[in-house]
Amino acid sequence: MSGARVAIVDSGGANIASLTYALDRLGIESKLTRDAQTIRNASHVILPGVGAAADAMQRLNSNNLSKVITELGQPVLGICLGMQLFAKASEEETTECLGVIPAMAEKLQGSPQMPVPNMGWCQVHQSGSHELFAGIENNSYFYFVHSFALPVGEYTLAQAEHSQPFTAVLAQGNFFATQFHPERSATVGSQLLSNFAGLRA
Repeated sequence: MSGARVAIVDSGGANIASLTYALDRLGIESKLTRDAQTIRNASHVILPGVGAAADAMQRLNSNNLSKVITELGQPVLGICLGMQLFAKASEEETTECLGVIPAMAEKLQGSPQMPVPNMGWCQVHQSGSHELFAGIENNSYFYFVHSFALPVGEYTLAQAEHSQPFTAVLAQGNFFATQFHPERSATVGSQLLSNFAGLRA
């Protein structure tokens, strides 16, 4: 539909099948890969992830992909843990990450009313208009499953709230990311993936 050729970076994320299926339904060609040249040649790149930051970074480093990812010039989308890997580091096991975003991924503060991990549908408050939000109403609900998040900063396009506000969507140059899972967020999630596939370098 979009003409996009999406490389999905194989970082061991458990959401790969649902992400691939979501892209297939949109008519977006995708390929799961650890090959650096395939990633460089793709029109768009997605870095998904579920699990621990240290494990994901170990996989990226062992496949010599960390530098490849940070040097990409096409649109890149991080999803969930993939978003946290864009940070300079994560509080989770004090893990050094990719350093695309000048921030630290921090553990969510829990309470009896706000347990961690944060699981379920949360409202996402857009900070302004952006192509990623085309056709998506402000304060729409998206599906989250996470224990860590990036604080709100200059890179924040939209935020959500658990026990405190956190970044739900970010942009830094050609790097974009969502803390929620668009592939599990029904119509609005599909719209966001379609919007990402329509972005141009």
